[in-house]
Amino acid sequence: MKLQNYINGQLVEPISQNYIDNVNPATGEVYSYIPDSDERDVEKAVQAAKNAFKLWSRKSAQERSQILLNIADLIEKNLDRLALAETNDNGKPLKLSKKVDIPRAVENFRFFATAILHFASESHHQPHFLNYTTRSPLGVVGCISPWNLPLYLFTWKIAPALAAGNCVVAKPSEVTPMTAYLLSELCIQAGLPAGVLNVVHGYGNKVGSAITAHSDIKAISFTGGTKTGQEIARVAAPMFKKLSLELGGKNATLVFADCNLERTINETVTASFANQGQICLCGSRIFVERSIYDVFVEKFVERTKKLVVTDPLDEKANLGAVVSKPHYEKILSYIQLAEQEGGKILCGGTTKPIVNERCKKGYFVYPTIIIGLNAYCRTNQEEIFGPVVTIQPFDNEEEAIEYANSTQYGLAGSIWTENLTRAHRVAHAIESGILWVNCWLVRDLRTPFGGMKQSGIGREGGWEALRFFTEPKNICIQLS
Repeated sequence: MKLQNYINGQLVEPISQNYIDNVNPATGEVYSYIPDSDERDVEKAVQAAKNAFKLWSRKSAQERSQILLNIADLIEKNLDRLALAETNDNGKPLKLSKKVDIPRAVENFRFFATAILHFASESHHQPHFLNYTTRSPLGVVGCISPWNLPLYLFTWKIAPALAAGNCVVAKPSEVTPMTAYLLSELCIQAGLPAGVLNVVHGYGNKVGSAITAHSDIKAISFTGGTKTGQEIARVAAPMFKKLSLELGGKNATLVFADCNLERTINETVTASFANQGQICLCGSRIFVERSIYDVFVEKFVERTKKLVVTDPLDEKANLGAVVSKPHYEKILSYIQLAEQEGGKILCGGTTKPIVNERCKKGYFVYPTIIIGLNAYCRTNQEEIFGPVVTIQPFDNEEEAIEYANSTQYGLAGSIWTENLTRAHRVAHAIESGILWVNCWLVRDLRTPFGGMKQSGIGREGGWEALRFFTEPKNICIQLS
């Protein structure tokens, strides 16, 4: 099967006529081909978006809302097909795609389709004058999404951009392009006008770079690695583009002695290994108060060993395959590094799981737990983005906060304690954009989402997203 770009309302081949192998990570086999697009395809997409902008931006919020709701309905109707495509592309368990990824894509469209109906601006009265603010769509915007939650995060970007009246040139990850391609088909069925959304497949150094550098693209929303985000900022900043960059993470989990231990164990195992640890919000560094450290480690290992690593199509699968061979090799290299740095592997490691005949060439990694490392070694400072966690003891609250803040990242974290005062105090002290207390990955789409330090700039979600994709203008009227 050859995927196609979605440009000006049509599915078209890349101008180069070249394609990239698309590998199912669970089997290690090529199962489709991705357009190897370049700046010429991006140029066609930008021109289509520019031509469509006048019509789309002038549609009422109600008209735009209805089309986005149509798309949401079609995603929901095609849930099983999209979930299977997501699992084949990404390697995650099929039950996860069905319960999380595709339903969240539906929710993203419905949320922003209805939010735009209630999006309001401010007015300010003073003697003899009235100031009011309008918000207008920017024009053509670029949305570049990652491979770990393909349709989930793709729609998280394009839905608010379209709802606000912009036209979009979007690039899904070349590692997981299938659901973005299928979404293109659904957009045609939903009646989305030609050119409003354009999806260009291909490599980041060709398509992503061309989107970033194009002078007619007014804003870039990107989720991915910190190094790529730095390059986007370097190119886009002199052009004064608006930027929203959600980048890497090395999130801390702080476990205090007064926590509800059984609940904490269950939730932190999930927070460590969900989606094979390939969620930017996973807690890969666990710090435990010394008085309960031994019992925590024992129970955490016991619970982790019960996780089933197998064919993602198997209903029993807790973990499937990691996304690609290069990423598989990266994860294994960090496990080897941890051993070189003095770490002790309690479970998992570099031994490849035996799955089944279909998956004998797949990229599977056991959930891995490492102890005996200090907080400042490379294993604890660099993003691994896989099913690998470290566990370390701390002696007091100040030390826990110091460890949590010791990395260049500041995306998310979780705190486990029954002491409400401590929960507030520690949450305020940790340098992260998102903190959960006695829970993990609870997402209210109205809340701001994003990180501090090298975890990015800007915020997504709720009004933050609609503000990012619009330009404010103040108008002052003399009344007397």
